[in-house]
Amino acid sequence: MSDADRPPLLIVEDDPVALRQLRWTFDAYAVSTAADRASALGELRKSPFPVVLLDLGLPPDAEGASEGLAALGEILSLSPQSKVIVVTGREEREHALRAVELGACDFYQKPVDADEIRFLVKRAGQLHALEDENRRLARDARREPLPGVVCISESMRGICRLVERAAPSDISVLIVGETGTGKEVLCRALHALSRRSAGPLVAINCAAIPAELLESELFGHERGAFTGAERRVRGRLELADGGTLFLDEIGDMPVAVQAKLLRFLQDRVIQRVGGREDIALDTRVVSATHRGVPVAGGAGPLREDLYYRISELLIEVPPLRERPDDAVVLAQHFFEQFRSGEQRPLQGLAPDAIAAVAAHSWPGNVRELENRIKRAIVTAEGSRITARDLELSAADAGPPDLKSAVRDAERRAVARAWAEADGNVSRASKLLGVSRPTLYKLLREHGFRE
Repeated sequence: MSDADRPPLLIVEDDPVALRQLRWTFDAYAVSTAADRASALGELRKSPFPVVLLDLGLPPDAEGASEGLAALGEILSLSPQSKVIVVTGREEREHALRAVELGACDFYQKPVDADEIRFLVKRAGQLHALEDENRRLARDARREPLPGVVCISESMRGICRLVERAAPSDISVLIVGETGTGKEVLCRALHALSRRSAGPLVAINCAAIPAELLESELFGHERGAFTGAERRVRGRLELADGGTLFLDEIGDMPVAVQAKLLRFLQDRVIQRVGGREDIALDTRVVSATHRGVPVAGGAGPLREDLYYRISELLIEVPPLRERPDDAVVLAQHFFEQFRSGEQRPLQGLAPDAIAAVAAHSWPGNVRELENRIKRAIVTAEGSRITARDLELSAADAGPPDLKSAVRDAERRAVARAWAEADGNVSRASKLLGVSRPTLYKLLREHGFRE
């Protein structure tokens, strides 16, 4: 086997006898060696090493560990992805534990047993390969054509393709999804890929503005229109002229304002509050709600005629719990994004953290994941973020229990039938083979209806 086919390994050891033994032990590896801190760093500058085997007793402190610990810190600063296994004497367990605190992947106490140390090196190499694959997936996700969208799941890739096709048109878009799933990110991508990208993107959260003020915020007002209106003010629709207006949580819009918005969508003109002049606007409207499809048979928070105007294209964003692969890639993406501000070397997510991220239900979706990663980067004590640092239970990393699996399958079946029946209770109950009262109960239990 040529060196090109062998996994690289750097051994940092100043004892010639011990070094010969290690070379023989790792004859299946492409071994490079160094006898001190400076030469070890020189080898790492020439080429990366997935695994480094480091003796803590290096000159000029061959009987202690100060030089070895200093070498460990510099190795991880230069090559934070490398997995470093430190080798210590029998009476130096405290030095080994200190090395792990500083970022070592593992430690081994002399005398060397060939099988045991080969196992440790092999396991460290597998961990490096796993983390490298996660970083590759994150890089691939960042190459998505939609700005700001990080995903690898087929469901989200399908949404990305739909956004790309819809962006050049002026079709009105309604984005439906749970809180924190990234509805505004998709709106920004729609705007960036449209002919309006040079124009303004104006966002307004209909749930965050008191009902009595929302009309003025959207349509503007004339001087003297109401008490305190001392000057003419342009509304968000007018400010977005030539661009895009994002109406977040449109389900919270008062009915009176809905009627005025409907007139704009039909005629493309507005009147400011207190004004009589028709103002023609070229504004694309993209809306979002977390309440599911907001009208069914005329019932819901939106006027039916307005709903059909704003949902010429309906995009339903799946929650993060239904796309665990995206959760892992997003976790890696946020780790790479936020760790740059930290002075200490952080090597990535530990295997238990990756498993817990994939298994967690993420009720707060992407926003919750982002906050947990950001907090863990600040509070983590080790060199890798663990499930405990993410404040995720160890149970999150294991397989779901039977009750949870059955409930998830039930929710998916209800969602599919409800979608295929287009919100028709009779059709959906027939598709599922259940009575109408049972379907109503299932819809409430799984959050499809309040």
